[in-house]
Amino acid sequence: MNESKENRSAPVRIAWKTLDSFVRSGIIPEAESMDSSLTGRAGCFVSLKKKGELRGCIGTIAPTTDSIEKEIIRNAVAACSEDPRFDPVDARELEDISVSVDILGTPEAVSLKSDLDPSRYGVIVTSGFARGLLLPDLEGVDTVEKQLAIACRKGGIDPAGVYRIQRFSVTRYY
Repeated sequence: MNESKENRSAPVRIAWKTLDSFVRSGIIPEAESMDSSLTGRAGCFVSLKKKGELRGCIGTIAPTTDSIEKEIIRNAVAACSEDPRFDPVDARELEDISVSVDILGTPEAVSLKSDLDPSRYGVIVTSGFARGLLLPDLEGVDTVEKQLAIACRKGGIDPAGVYRIQRFSVTRYY
């Protein structure tokens, strides 16, 4: 774990504790934070990078638990063990992994693409039951068109078809 423990934010400390415990022993730690900022409810994403490359990223658009802390714990376990793009994280990898946590704001409908900004807002695209999400401020995603195309691809939505767009802000923790 190459990040200094003193410099980690509370959400990242929780994600790290969960990641370390789950990968090493299969035990999921209990929520125990006294940080009032983590007792509210919100969707969140936990992202893992290994030497700067994506190694896992799982999250929730809307809250599925009764606190942000529990949401982080749930998504940290999923990011290291359930991301279908990757094998589960092995304990030998932990030293090379960095973690970030994104706490999502409430999504809002957008009717004009000019109201989007891929460096500031994430997007959710919806067509019928299909839905795709892309977080904001991702390397290489510098245009609204690219952001929407990737979100559509993730959701299995035809980017030339009709779909609803929502935007959301995030608070990103390292």
